[in-house]
Amino acid sequence: MVKFYQQKHSYDYSWNTVSYAFLNRYPNPFATHVLSADTIDHRLDAETGELHITRLLRKTNSIPRWARGIMRGNYAYILEDVVVDRDGGMLVSKTRNITHTRLLKVEEKQTLLADPHNANNTLCKNETSIVSNIGYGLNSRIENFSLSRFSENLSKSRKGMLYVLDLAQRKGLFRQRLLAEQRPEA
Repeated sequence: MVKFYQQKHSYDYSWNTVSYAFLNRYPNPFATHVLSADTIDHRLDAETGELHITRLLRKTNSIPRWARGIMRGNYAYILEDVVVDRDGGMLVSKTRNITHTRLLKVEEKQTLLADPHNANNTLCKNETSIVSNIGYGLNSRIENFSLSRFSENLSKSRKGMLYVLDLAQRKGLFRQRLLAEQRPEA
């Protein structure tokens, strides 16, 4: 049986700022389980103006004692596809694991949307599906455990984003970008 999880949140930063931080969120001290984030493809769609990015994430996590006999290694590879629509003020990230898929399939969609009522606010929506096909009467146990862990990790992810947003703001990166965006074109 598939488990679904959905959560909405907002960041008190502009969409430009949050989307920039999202694409630069690793490394941060709240995501020590993310060992690497490698861009494997990126392109700008000439017709739509959308930026398409594909990244490969390598993550690790502790394996519960009851799952150690089923899993080989605690590394997982995650494929992330990101579409950035700057004109529409929307970033959509879709991730899915490409290892351990017989044990568990996790697909996440995260949407960052410019708040139409407040330019200094960004709306965030997370949608996740979790399904196990391992059988042996373990599907429900694995899905419930994974859903619980996912919600814990989502909280850490949000703290990591806030860390990156704060760090970039203290370094003046967003102020420089804002000034560059406000310059009139010659």
